[in-house]
Amino acid sequence: MPRIERFDLACGMPLLVERHDTAASAALTWLLPLGSACDPAGQIGASTVLAEWLWRGAGELDSRSLSNALDRCGLQRSSHVGARHLSISATLIGSRLAEALPIIASVVTAPRFEDASFEPVRDLTLQSIEGLRDEHQQRAMLLARKAFFPEPFGRSGYGEADDVKSLTPDQARKVWTQWARPGGSILALAGNVDGAAVAKQLDELLDEWSGETVEAKPQAWPEPGMHHEPETIGQVHIAVVSPAPPEPDPDNMKQRIATAVLSGGMSGRLFTEVREKRSLCYTVHASYAAGRDFGALFAYSGTTAERAQETLDVLLAELERIHQGVEEAEFSRAAVGLKSRLVMQGESTSARASSIAHDLYNRGSARTLDEVRDQIDAVTLDDVNAYLASRKAGPFTIVTLGPKALMRQ
Repeated sequence: MPRIERFDLACGMPLLVERHDTAASAALTWLLPLGSACDPAGQIGASTVLAEWLWRGAGELDSRSLSNALDRCGLQRSSHVGARHLSISATLIGSRLAEALPIIASVVTAPRFEDASFEPVRDLTLQSIEGLRDEHQQRAMLLARKAFFPEPFGRSGYGEADDVKSLTPDQARKVWTQWARPGGSILALAGNVDGAAVAKQLDELLDEWSGETVEAKPQAWPEPGMHHEPETIGQVHIAVVSPAPPEPDPDNMKQRIATAVLSGGMSGRLFTEVREKRSLCYTVHASYAAGRDFGALFAYSGTTAERAQETLDVLLAELERIHQGVEEAEFSRAAVGLKSRLVMQGESTSARASSIAHDLYNRGSARTLDEVRDQIDAVTLDDVNAYLASRKAGPFTIVTLGPKALMRQ
């Protein structure tokens, strides 16, 4: 059974290793405390630019040489910006990990950030922002996040176009220097990995990397209510957000099961009541996003302008009705679904590396799959129904994107 080892590196960053002796691959997730919430006012999108710019040369390697070196290791890599972190992900054959670690470490500790590569990176960021105009569902959800979460945690990971256009290389470098430090960072690996050997190698590679960060703090929470974004399209996109327990909350797993009852596939309540019985929409679903400090229940539906008001009414009615309780069959399907996803996650070293890294940040410790499974099994139907009865639905933050605004009945 895989277990998780923790090593506290000399630079001050924790290293988590979940060893899978039968895995051929190794995966890495590196969380840097450099999310969109860290972007200075007027520079929203700096972290997004940096997430691409850091791959354009590191240490002695220029952009092309860095790409070639990573490709020789067979390393698949990506970077992503969330509210709290800039996340670097990498997957490769486990036997090449020792060869790849010095290159990955140099990307974090010695990115070249050359002026010549800044403009192409900024252009790519602006293209992504512009592409959101055609991604109406995603834009509706981003608008809902902005309307629900307190500044600076409702920001889009894409950045703001005007801020990105005016961003200078020196401004972006300053953001990196201020935030990309070991204090507040987390590194996690999963696969056929020797944790002690990796820790020793990283202590040598990161011996000159130092510093702490001060986390961004939430400002006042926005008032819940209705928000409309006019758009001359034939569809209407509806996003609804309401408060939910944060990740460390003891009710976290009960909320996960309740959400799975709402949106656990074609048997979920939202699909059955909104789409199947009434044919109100072409898609509907709910999801639960839990962070260290706060959580949220999201619901989305895409429909036609003619059916939009009724879709919203039924969607809200189902979000309220769940608090009347769930049935035994619904509860069983939801629990089985959650455990099935655990099995699939266990077959992916990249999923496990990401999971244990975020666990450490959000919960203070990382869980094995068996521990998560035990937490699911510990929740009973009575527990879920007691939890739902103790809470009221909402308050709802509702965002609509389409030709005309809707009303809360």
